[in-house]
Amino acid sequence: MNDLNRTNKELLKELQDLKKEYDTLKSSYDNDIKKCTQVEDALLESKAKYQAIFESTGTATLIVEEDTTILMANKECQSITGYTPDELMGHKWVQYVAPDCLQEMLKNHQLRRQNPDLVPKKYEVKLINKKGEVRYAFLDIGMIPDTKQSVVSILDFTDRKRVEEALIHEQDLMSALMDNIPDHIYFKDTTSRFFRNSRAHVQSFGLTDSNQLVGKSDFDFFVKEVAQRQYEDEQEIIRTGQSINKEEFTTRNDNSVNWYYSTKMPLRNKDGKIIGTFGISRDITERKRAEKELIIAKEHAEESDRLKSTFLANMSHEIRTPMNGILGFAHLLTEPNLTGEEQQEYIRIIEKSGVRMLNIIHDIVDISKIESGQMETTISATDINKQIEYLFAFFKPEAERKGIQLSVKNNFMSKEAIICTDREKIYAILTNLVGNAIKFTCQGTIELGYEKKDKFLEFFVKDTGVGIHRDQTEIIFERFRQGNDLITRPYEGTGLGLSISKAYVEMLGGKIWVESELGKGSIFYFTIPYNAEKQTKFVIGDLPSGIAAVNQGKKLKILVVEDDETSETLITTMLKKDGTEFLYARTGIEGVEVCRKNPDINLVLMDIRMPEMDGYEATRQIRQFNKDLVIIAQTAYALTGDREKAIEAGCNDYIAKPFNCDALKELIQKHFNK
Repeated sequence: MNDLNRTNKELLKELQDLKKEYDTLKSSYDNDIKKCTQVEDALLESKAKYQAIFESTGTATLIVEEDTTILMANKECQSITGYTPDELMGHKWVQYVAPDCLQEMLKNHQLRRQNPDLVPKKYEVKLINKKGEVRYAFLDIGMIPDTKQSVVSILDFTDRKRVEEALIHEQDLMSALMDNIPDHIYFKDTTSRFFRNSRAHVQSFGLTDSNQLVGKSDFDFFVKEVAQRQYEDEQEIIRTGQSINKEEFTTRNDNSVNWYYSTKMPLRNKDGKIIGTFGISRDITERKRAEKELIIAKEHAEESDRLKSTFLANMSHEIRTPMNGILGFAHLLTEPNLTGEEQQEYIRIIEKSGVRMLNIIHDIVDISKIESGQMETTISATDINKQIEYLFAFFKPEAERKGIQLSVKNNFMSKEAIICTDREKIYAILTNLVGNAIKFTCQGTIELGYEKKDKFLEFFVKDTGVGIHRDQTEIIFERFRQGNDLITRPYEGTGLGLSISKAYVEMLGGKIWVESELGKGSIFYFTIPYNAEKQTKFVIGDLPSGIAAVNQGKKLKILVVEDDETSETLITTMLKKDGTEFLYARTGIEGVEVCRKNPDINLVLMDIRMPEMDGYEATRQIRQFNKDLVIIAQTAYALTGDREKAIEAGCNDYIAKPFNCDALKELIQKHFNK
């Protein structure tokens, strides 16, 4: 029993000890549980804080393994990649990098892991989002200590990249515009100094590099007046903010001049503040020149129209006046009981009017030949002294009637005076000049002469007449011009004489000019080359008084082929006193038949213009059966080339209508008094 009691006591004690131990262990366990709970709570709190921080960074962030597998992704990643964090986890983040920058990125990433202090930890990459769109991003990769994990921060700068690309594109467009547009584009600061310029603007100053113009102003390139004007315009724009549009005439330091149409405007910054000016200038120099030429052409056309109107009015007056004298006094000759003196006076007036009419016609024909380019020169040996003496004798009576003293000055001996030139044109020039001198001189003297100067002969006609205004000394040589173009002018004439003379002088290789003082007189000069003809004998014979002695006293048998009855009668009247026998034909066909039936005809005076067959063809047919017959063409056309056509057709010679008796007889003598 005692043993049993002891055993129970021992057992109770053991139980008590076990209970104490249990209580101790339980207390320790409870403490451990409490601590674990506290740690767990701390861990949960820490995780919550970390998650809150991870999600609230405002930057897309990834936690990745060494092999780039994504362990964690915050919500910001979805705005860049288009994938949710759950969709990203477990995938390698490099699969979202664009292929063209993947290798370079991986290479730098590996170097970064090996040498974190030597390799930049930021990379610019292109990411491909869920829609397949390209996004531009900076990657900032940081290593987690004591792990093989990394934190990848992703900064999206796609919008900024687009802006930069757009800006670059705009700059490229601006550069293309500035380099290729022909207009001058320039930007200036508030002091009017250039800071950007188009290629055309740079090149306009003779520069090759835009930098050569930067910092310079208009004062470096333009004359002071131009530069100052442009500076004031630009400062006005800066003060007022108003644009300027204007045409500008500029002169540069090298004295080159240009016209520009310029638009200048204020240059503002993003806040609207004026920071300078910019302008666009277009070179309109050629347009201005063309406009000026058009204005001049218009003025010339208007002047030409006025001159033509004046000329036509003048021609009407000049033609009607002698015609009135011819027709009027011809009618008076039919009046009965006229005295012989009255008849001679009327005839003299008719002759004078006829000569005036013929001179008008000559002027019109000559100027027409000159204008059409049909006037030619015929060079032959010409005795200048003889021509001067003939002109003196011709004009002396007219000068004396006006009380003018006419004198000549011959400086050459006889042999020196013979030169090679166009005799008729020299005669025409001198006739015009002396005739004008007499016309415009009321009293005093007129001197005609020449001097040798170097390789030229210089002729002069000096008068003490009314003179010419300084403004008129050039235009008087123009077509249809006189010192006074008014219809009311006091002097007769076509206004063609000096222009014809000028054309003749230039055709002969010389020049013509005038020196004059209004109210005191004029000196007309002209030059021709001095070509001495030393071997040619120049003989001036007397004009024949008739053709009775022609062909050693034998009478001529002449065929007049003429469709105009008046011309036929005139020729007959001129030659009938010499006992000449006449035959007549009114057409070319009749002329050929008369020649065929009358082989003893000595001379044919062949009109060119006739019905049925003209004179050229009639001559050609006559030559088929008569090679020796003398045929002289006579025509009122009198144009350059008519003589050559006549000779080519078979004529021996040529005479232009109207012709006088002496001229016709001289021509006949030429062919029969050999």
